[in-house]
Amino acid sequence: MSITDQLLALRRRPDQRVAMLQSWRDLLFLHRRVDPDALRKLIPKGLELDLWEGEAWIGLVPFRMEGIRPAKLPAVPWLSAFPETNVRTYVTRNGQPGVWFFSLEAARWAACAFARTFYSLPYHHAMMQTSRVGDELRYASRRARDFRAMVQIEAQVTGDPAPAAPGTFDFWLVERYLLYAERRGKLFSGRVFHDPYSIAPARVSLCEQTLTDPWVPAGEWEHVCVSYGVDVEVFPISRVQDTTLG
Repeated sequence: MSITDQLLALRRRPDQRVAMLQSWRDLLFLHRRVDPDALRKLIPKGLELDLWEGEAWIGLVPFRMEGIRPAKLPAVPWLSAFPETNVRTYVTRNGQPGVWFFSLEAARWAACAFARTFYSLPYHHAMMQTSRVGDELRYASRRARDFRAMVQIEAQVTGDPAPAAPGTFDFWLVERYLLYAERRGKLFSGRVFHDPYSIAPARVSLCEQTLTDPWVPAGEWEHVCVSYGVDVEVFPISRVQDTTLG
């Protein structure tokens, strides 16, 4: 099965109970190539780097979350909406391509604690702001316990949004519906479901950030796109077995 077929298979809605509902808005996808050998040392055993034409990519994705709530319960205004930023790469295991998160920032301490406890994700509490006025997007973040970990980005949408065509590089980057996480040497996976992203080309006019510094040397972003958002169903994570996932 090709990587495109594997990604398309994971785009189908899982036959599982929904754990949470949330909306992701004004996502800015920044990506650049990195040395696969250097990156390979940073992912846990049991996962392989997912490469595009032999090259590894690292991503920085700031966005805004809204309407976060357990399934069948109402959203709590203060807790249910906040900015987030993640640093990621792409991995696979047994024909199941997904996302590996190096770090995630969120503006609500309680949300960080929840995600660390129940999803084994490396969240950090940060002071964050996002805004969009027309085609202009701005993101700012500074980690609460380490002011050196920061982001300040300004970007402009330069084209019309459209779904990424299967088999393209855009599709390989953004159409990811599986995450992997590690806790105490054990590997977990979890699914999300949403409509395919409509993405628009964009350019970055300002980018000052240190979030990727612990993982890779500094570099210019080679691929930039924006999605105005999707509504998401989040499913529980589960331990990865020898022959099956999730």
